[in-house]
Amino acid sequence: MTIDKQKLLTSLESVPAFPASVHKILEMTSRIDCQPKELVGVIEHDPILTIKVLKLVNSAYFGLSREVTSIAHAVVYVGLNTIKNVAISVAATGVLPKENKAGLDMNGFWLHSLSVGVIGRMLARLKKLPQTEVANYFVAGLLHDIGKIFLAHFHAIEYQEVLLEQSNSNTPIYEIEENLLGISHATLGGKLAEKWELPGELIKSILHHHDIANHTDAGDLEIGLSCANKVANYLLSKQNDDQLQSPELSTIEMQWLGMSVQDALSSMEELDSEIDKAKMFIEN
Repeated sequence: MTIDKQKLLTSLESVPAFPASVHKILEMTSRIDCQPKELVGVIEHDPILTIKVLKLVNSAYFGLSREVTSIAHAVVYVGLNTIKNVAISVAATGVLPKENKAGLDMNGFWLHSLSVGVIGRMLARLKKLPQTEVANYFVAGLLHDIGKIFLAHFHAIEYQEVLLEQSNSNTPIYEIEENLLGISHATLGGKLAEKWELPGELIKSILHHHDIANHTDAGDLEIGLSCANKVANYLLSKQNDDQLQSPELSTIEMQWLGMSVQDALSSMEELDSEIDKAKMFIEN
């Protein structure tokens, strides 16, 4: 039951665009000469975005020592790149459908997405990557499976069959999607990210989060997201099978991680509490 490509493209067009203010933020922050004052002006001209950004920046997720009451102060405390990623998160979770008729468990979906985002952020910190880049890993995790929401909402009947087969099989869902629909949620997620004009590295990380071993020229964010996704899936599976061995990472992922998976996991004692804090991102 492959999906007609023209029907697919038509339904992609029906996905809401990001607000103009978010597109402006993405354009501005892509420039090396972006000035904080410019960014503040764009956000402050969008009252809804302003409220949501301040709500998130003041949440336990960021753990600031004092309340931030203006966008100008928010930029100072958390930085341009973090504000950009907060805006992307607000926009994406705002335009994506909240319900579907395919039977996709949205609570489970967002819990997994948040888990991947938090784990990605933790791995980036373990690798001592620049603080300005750490926020990229969280937003990549938050959005990596957006193709599933698209399929479950706009192609509910076809995706219901995918979910049914997944429930009766150990085959990875992206392989079932390819077999039954002719396309995977990763490919569709990449197309959505392109439609929204997200940063190129974020588009590629969404697109390749299931086939990173085939991309030897992959960047840090692509590899880090793939690692985080595998670790999150492993931890979920381990809840039902405590004898489960460590997740199998490809050579490129092991080289990127620079340590054993168990060493990485042993440093994640705060994972559950960090995921709880991150739930603010899906409550807007």
